Amino acid sequence: MNRRQALAALGGLGLTGGSIVAMESGFLSGQESDFTETVETIDARGSEAGEITLPRPNTPTVIDLFATWCAPCRKQMTVLSGLVPEYTNRLTFISVTNERFGGTLTKEDVRAWWRKNDGDWTLGHDPESDLMSALNAEGLPYLAITDASGTIQWTHSGVIAASMLRTRLDTLLDGT
Repeated sequence: MNRRQALAALGGLGLTGGSIVAMESGFLSGQESDFTETVETIDARGSEAGEITLPRPNTPTVIDLFATWCAPCRKQMTVLSGLVPEYTNRLTFISVTNERFGGTLTKEDVRAWWRKNDGDWTLGHDPESDLMSALNAEGLPYLAITDASGTIQWTHSGVIAASMLRTRLDTLLDGT
């Protein structure tokens, strides 16, 4: 490999890496198109069976994508369960799993996981992963925060520290 090829390769890696960091840090949020998805909700603690349209109209919305088999998702639940009570009257929180029921996983299994992990807000089910696709989420856990108009303001892939999420939520609410 000559010097020009090496520099081109390094430049390409830098652009790719920078794009990944920007996406995972939420720097590209706000530029994403608005979306609307309807998700089935599950009767569980803090949640009623039915449907919910996301994002919620006229309300900032925190969307958490998770799975019961996902170890980092349990850590994310600890963060969320600690923050939800602080923001209940100002934000809508929803956690959505894309796991399919049948075979070894039932709706009751998800309810039991929800109770065990202190879930007490809306619980959604999206077995076709339409919401995950709409949000361009590539892994779990995944958070998306929309403003009251439904525009995605911030996204995060992986477990987030409570302090960082609180800062993001406060910044969003201070701007509304």
